[in-house]
Amino acid sequence: MSFELVCEIEPPVKPDLRRVRHQIGTLSTIAHSFLIPDNHLGRATVSSVAVAHEVQAMGGRSIACLNSRDRNLLGFRRDLLTAAAYGVDQFLFVYGDKPSSGNRTSDLTVRSMMEEARAFSRSLRVGAAAALRPLPAWKRTADFLFLQVGFSLEALLRWRDANPVDVPVYAGVLVLASRTHAERLAAAIPDIDIPPALAERLATDRMAGVEAACEHVLAVRDSGAFDGVHLIPVARYREVEARLSGRL
Repeated sequence: MSFELVCEIEPPVKPDLRRVRHQIGTLSTIAHSFLIPDNHLGRATVSSVAVAHEVQAMGGRSIACLNSRDRNLLGFRRDLLTAAAYGVDQFLFVYGDKPSSGNRTSDLTVRSMMEEARAFSRSLRVGAAAALRPLPAWKRTADFLFLQVGFSLEALLRWRDANPVDVPVYAGVLVLASRTHAERLAAAIPDIDIPPALAERLATDRMAGVEAACEHVLAVRDSGAFDGVHLIPVARYREVEARLSGRL
């Protein structure tokens, strides 16, 4: 089967798309498609649908992420209409990061968003995020799954064996920018096991996270167990592109 690299774009927090365009242009040498987060890390960002349209205008394939946290049913229907007007037809539905301020506003769930999107148009492709835990039955109806970020190929393979599905599954791979970044991630998501040796390297080597992520991408590909990788390069997208170019 073919192996796809889905690169996540850092969404703009200001009304300026120049950095987005630079990320798309740089990563287009290795990416098969781009995922655009929605109000990433609980901060307001430019609409993921608008950025997905920008990706397509530059000749790329896009997946717009929409979270259930920030919208009610009417707002979600508005997003679907806007996406249809822009020709955006692939979505990843997620619960949403904890808001940096304020409270959750929605009575929507990922499951209800999937149902609503399919009622809106059967031509949409809708995906869901999956943790490294038993997969709920309703998530098996998604068109694709994005698996939680992990740093152990063995853990990913165990999950794959325990949760057989007939839809594409993309393993999550994250570039750790620093030891502080690794500590924050471990505190926020307790079931993510960051190798101690990598955490130590991050304290003195700013490229350790890039190198580990790129090797992990290649290991996942070589395992043959996944349809692709959801790669989150954060601000290190230039370095990631340089190391993976010509190797996928």
